[in-house]
Amino acid sequence: MLLERIYDEDLSQASYLIACQASGEALVVDPRRDIEVYTGLAARHGLRIVAVTETHIHADYLSGTRELAAAGATPYVSGEGGEDWSYGFEAERLHDGDTITLGNITVQARHTPGHTPEHLTFLVTDGAFADEPGYALTGDFVFAGDLGRPDLLDEAAGGVDTRFQGAADLYASLQRVFLELPDHVQVFPAHGAGSACGKALGALPSTTVGYERRHAWWARHLAADDQQAFTDELLDGQPDAHAYFSRMKRENRDGPAVLGALPVLTETSVERLRAGLEAEELLLVDTRPQAEVRAGSVPGALSVPGPATAARFGAWVLDPERESRPVVVLADSAAQAAEIRDHLIRVGIDGVDGYTTTLDGLERREVPTISPADLEARSDVFLLDVRTRTEYQAGHVPGATHLSAGRVLWHLEDLPEDTTVVSYCQSGARNTVAAAALRREGYDVLELEGSYLGWSAAQGEAV
Repeated sequence: MLLERIYDEDLSQASYLIACQASGEALVVDPRRDIEVYTGLAARHGLRIVAVTETHIHADYLSGTRELAAAGATPYVSGEGGEDWSYGFEAERLHDGDTITLGNITVQARHTPGHTPEHLTFLVTDGAFADEPGYALTGDFVFAGDLGRPDLLDEAAGGVDTRFQGAADLYASLQRVFLELPDHVQVFPAHGAGSACGKALGALPSTTVGYERRHAWWARHLAADDQQAFTDELLDGQPDAHAYFSRMKRENRDGPAVLGALPVLTETSVERLRAGLEAEELLLVDTRPQAEVRAGSVPGALSVPGPATAARFGAWVLDPERESRPVVVLADSAAQAAEIRDHLIRVGIDGVDGYTTTLDGLERREVPTISPADLEARSDVFLLDVRTRTEYQAGHVPGATHLSAGRVLWHLEDLPEDTTVVSYCQSGARNTVAAAALRREGYDVLELEGSYLGWSAAQGEAV
């Protein structure tokens, strides 16, 4: 048996390739949309990807299930959860207890609702070695040290108070499925630290049933049969859900567009880029680090640091449902541009049309900033904190309004149109992303130098 974990650091997302090496058959679980990583891995091991499945309808990235199905794999999705959580594309439906067989390997689906109503956990048995499961692919059900949040349907899918039923479902799923497994079963979740699908995810790639039973925060509540304490702790302090999660939910339920083989990106000439920007027919994405962007960027360009974080930040500020213009990315080379495109298509940004390796010949402007000292003298500005809710609650600049960077573009009605906005995050990186997007929308935005850390240091010096 082969079990390979494929991890996307950008979105803190894990997918898995499971294979029977005797038969050469492989299954991919929770794939991302740029599927070459799976087809390449299978080719290196001499395997055929015959099946693809996913634990649930994801909210933080677009699934690659339909891409792998188009490449020849049989797709399997959950048939649980009721009509509202029924997938809208053609695939085999899995119900509690159903199995997928790969030679000597058996993958059994168990219905584990809570994070979402249709959620499945996959129990893997290596029939050449054992007659019981040794591995559990838990998706967003059980993480290392945490559980999948049950409030995302309220936050991202228009639900009303569904978090309470979700918490009750999680409690029952833990009792009915997870804690019925032997301690030695290895647990492989769909996310690691940094994901917004939980509040305290561990960075470990895997854990065990026994370790979680003994040490996880939730275990003591189940041992004491205290469902109310479990619910209270589970729901307290959950992070902000990014606004793009709603779009991901809809597209993953209905079925993301199949891209197939992508064309080779070509370099966009400075002349064409300049003309396209002036005519508002092209959109430039500046992928340089914060300091370089602040030193001078093209007016109207979006700031999306990349390639390693292009999906994470790109989804905050580039909504394909609002923006249809072809995208040109700033990249060092064609290879880097292709890498940035791969990251962006993971969150449904499919419009990358070309790349440029230089901003020479284009108008550039230094990003406007304001120092903490100068801010003290200003009473005519709107102070905007774009950090997470928990960061804001832990301490913020007095008078600041909170609106996290991943939600700003979807809540423009909460911002004044005729007042200068002073924005900040913790150290400045997220703020530069959000501020560039707001300027593109026509807002007058000053970035607070040093962001919250700079302001806090200035307060200490003033004491």
